[in-house]
Amino acid sequence: MSFDQEPTSPMFRIDVSPESHSESSLSDDKIMIELLRQLVTGQNQQNRLLQEMIQQNAAIQKQRAGELQAWKDSNPELSRACREAAETLSRVQTRFLDTMTEDILDNDEHLMEGEFMLNEFVDRFGPRLAHLNGVLQVLAQLGTGQPVQQNH
Repeated sequence: MSFDQEPTSPMFRIDVSPESHSESSLSDDKIMIELLRQLVTGQNQQNRLLQEMIQQNAAIQKQRAGELQAWKDSNPELSRACREAAETLSRVQTRFLDTMTEDILDNDEHLMEGEFMLNEFVDRFGPRLAHLNGVLQVLAQLGTGQPVQQNH
């Protein structure tokens, strides 16, 4: 019987020869260690960059909050009016959403089956909802919190 030497994966090969390939495994270990060091170095660099991004974002948030508060302090009556307008517009938005959902539920089959009805629905409610949300967001942001009372 003859056993043909077929190439096998190094994972399934066991070397029983008197000559050892320890030099090969040592160099493989060195390569693996170097690759792991490079990975750790890359991760440390990514962590440092993420920390810098977080600090920049926090500084921008803080600056915007300060500018907004300065505006509110300079315009306390307008800030209160924005808050009241946002509350009223919120009720309008709730009524609008109620009407929109009723329309969806009443026309569910037509909306599912016909692209024309879906386009009509989007044209009817989409822009109004988007603009209403935008205006409400601005008013709510300008009207949140109380202006800081300054002692003169």
